[in-house]
Amino acid sequence: MPGVFCRVCRACGVWGLKLPTPNSLYPSQTFRVRLPLMRNPLILPVLLLTLLVVTPTSSAEWDKGVTAYESGDLATALREFRPLAKQGVAVVQSLLGWMYEKGQGVSQDYKTAVKWYRLAAEQGDADAQYNLGVMYQKGQGVPQDYKTAVKWHRLAAKQGIASAQHNLGVMYEGGWGVLKDDKTAVKWYRLAAEQGDADAQYNLGAMYDNGQGVPQDNIYAHMWWDIAASSGDNDAVTNRDIVAKRMTPADLSTAQNLARECVRKKYKGC
Repeated sequence: MPGVFCRVCRACGVWGLKLPTPNSLYPSQTFRVRLPLMRNPLILPVLLLTLLVVTPTSSAEWDKGVTAYESGDLATALREFRPLAKQGVAVVQSLLGWMYEKGQGVSQDYKTAVKWYRLAAEQGDADAQYNLGVMYQKGQGVPQDYKTAVKWHRLAAKQGIASAQHNLGVMYEGGWGVLKDDKTAVKWYRLAAEQGDADAQYNLGAMYDNGQGVPQDNIYAHMWWDIAASSGDNDAVTNRDIVAKRMTPADLSTAQNLARECVRKKYKGC
């Protein structure tokens, strides 16, 4: 199945970016584009109050803000979060960026979202770094700038954010904001895949199938697509079944065993 394409960035839907035309990249394939996924700091295990350098009053504001946010009272959440953000609490700045980006409790305002993401990102907040990278990628609140998107994705990726690792892989594979480098793309895809990122697992399968950045290998293409398929990815199911038709029974058995072993090892060292 030569010419299998990799997906552009994380999540589902159409990515509203002006990218190189599909046919210029993959002339024999239908090009499927994926929207980068923003990360909500509150739905992640981001912090304990003991990690916040704030006063007892500020801790109370945080408690009230979180309770209000989780109950859907976004106006109260904003009222409680703003003083913390102005004090320089990075995770709250990141959350305000999220709320402005999504229009939660306020009118959607990408420029203000970028302002808060940047303040948090400059303090090293990994989620804000990733989300700021997505804003530059999509040209929301800032001029579209792939090079700057790569900068922020790289900082988040180095802190272990799987979505940023995946997007870096995409940008290295496509040569967006960086020189095209399939080996580096594989490196970032693999790091994300080891964290269970299904899109990165799919893309690794495609890289092995095409021999991009790695030697062409039907066994590992099948293995990664089999793993992605177990997450409900229909494209991975289709590709896995196609590549299986090119394999000997022995190679197919090896690939299936490798997939089971990889899942058992929680995708590490596969």
